[in-house]
Amino acid sequence: MRRREFLSLIGGAILYRSRVARGQAGRIPSVGVLWHAASAEAQGVYYTAVVEGFRDLGYMDGRTIALEHRFAGESPERFRSMAAELVRLGVDVLVTVGPQTAPYAKSATSTIPVVFMGVPDPVGSGFVDSLARPGRNMTGLSNFGADIVSKRLQYLKYMREDLLRVALLVNPTSQLAPLYRRVTETAAAELGLENVTFEARSPDELERAFKAMAEAGMQAVTINGDGLVYQHRSLVGKLALTHHLPLAVWSRETFDGGALMSYGPDQVAMCRRAPAFVDKILRGAKPADLPVEQPAKLEFFINLKVAGALGLTVPPMLLALADDVIE
Repeated sequence: MRRREFLSLIGGAILYRSRVARGQAGRIPSVGVLWHAASAEAQGVYYTAVVEGFRDLGYMDGRTIALEHRFAGESPERFRSMAAELVRLGVDVLVTVGPQTAPYAKSATSTIPVVFMGVPDPVGSGFVDSLARPGRNMTGLSNFGADIVSKRLQYLKYMREDLLRVALLVNPTSQLAPLYRRVTETAAAELGLENVTFEARSPDELERAFKAMAEAGMQAVTINGDGLVYQHRSLVGKLALTHHLPLAVWSRETFDGGALMSYGPDQVAMCRRAPAFVDKILRGAKPADLPVEQPAKLEFFINLKVAGALGLTVPPMLLALADDVIE
């Protein structure tokens, strides 16, 4: 056996024993993961990123850690029941993926550590006392801010100089819909734009919402993080193009569905980062003392094919700012 292989084997054995030693004899730590989509396949790259994040830290599911995945399929009732189920199982840490899942974890437990991902306003939502000192049983990663919404609208205005009326699409079943509406209306007013909110709870309602936008004379549409739109991102992109509405979304994954542009944090990197919070908690850290992390990098994408189909010319300044341009 080569020396490098021998050291790797010994290191793995030591890591395995250290993981097990943190729990009771013969017991490995368990982590509940509450997903918003209906399956691992539907979660796509986000599921892969979380699993890889644990693997990169040396955790092996079923050997050094037990990952209890629950897929709620965008159902508020399933969010509630699955969060309660994971609490009853006595998981050591509860992880929530997406802004719509965290409120149910908060309602389910005030004692089990919770690591959230993609929560827009952790302080305003009552999850933490402050970003620097959460002070409660919850911490994690935030992915939203008024500055992001403002910049997204500003970029739309650069792309369409006659822009006056912008639609905001929200899912009213999301507890974050009022926040998205309030922040977007404020940002739009500061840019001299009128913002009108349209609601959709299902694919059928998405079609009706886009038809209503066109009939109301909307000139563009923005969308913040939402599970319904993520699951039906291709339909949303198609509907926006059909009704001649420039579409601005929040992530690479929703951008790839056919949007004109996207501006927001790297969601995949956020999913890969979340296991580091879990690891710290399993090692003895308290979520109350772990600062909430905000996006270190914001990504800007433009689709020139969509721009051409909409009859828009993208200013060179925006092309220079973009992290990626689809031609």
